[in-house]
Amino acid sequence: MDRLIYTAMSGAKHTIGQQAAVSHNLANATTTGFRAELHKLRAVPMQGEGLPTRAFVIDASVATNFEAGPLQQTGRAFDVAVEGKGWLAVQLPDGSEGYTRNGSLEVSPNGVLQTRGGLPVLGDGGPITIPPDNEVLIGKDGTISAMRGGGAQNVVNNLGQLKLVNPPETSLVRGDDGLFRLRDGGAAPRDEAVQVAGGYLEGSNVSVVDQMVSMIALARQFDMQTKMLQTAQQNDQAAAQVLAAR
Repeated sequence: MDRLIYTAMSGAKHTIGQQAAVSHNLANATTTGFRAELHKLRAVPMQGEGLPTRAFVIDASVATNFEAGPLQQTGRAFDVAVEGKGWLAVQLPDGSEGYTRNGSLEVSPNGVLQTRGGLPVLGDGGPITIPPDNEVLIGKDGTISAMRGGGAQNVVNNLGQLKLVNPPETSLVRGDDGLFRLRDGGAAPRDEAVQVAGGYLEGSNVSVVDQMVSMIALARQFDMQTKMLQTAQQNDQAAAQVLAAR
């Protein structure tokens, strides 16, 4: 059979991979702080004894769109959105650090400030504890202040400061849990320039319209590649009939 099937097959295979990424992005179009995945493909000319008239498709890289999403006001005391570049640091189950833009936080039954997924949010001295019956305010620099309800109204206690980091985006890798980590497994230093907005959440940066257009374009590409496979099969059958007739 014509070797055309190999080039068409490689194109169809990676088109399906791109479709999976687009579907994943669409599924997270409303996920707080989600960053869209980008699949980049590259054509590699076939090298051999003949002329390089054909090319294979390879998956060049899986990247992330780090553009900021829209901020949405919630008015909730434990909601916080990172403004511009930067990340919230959380403690992973293995003790290492992970980074997220999802600032929908809550207080555990033990008083520990954590993500909705149960991961402790890191402060300047580790996880942050919120005393019960306190009104909490998160400042732009991540400082968490608390005022005891029903007590001395003018007494404000500083409970700690969120660890806000801004490592180079090229050093970040997305884990299976959706959190980002440093490629070398280390911990990023605090960045005093990162600011947050209390009472806000950051929406997903996925553009539904763009993703739908990509999905349609990829479907057409896949259809074209399957037709190439069928054409190669028809050419093979026609060649076999011609040779058999001689």
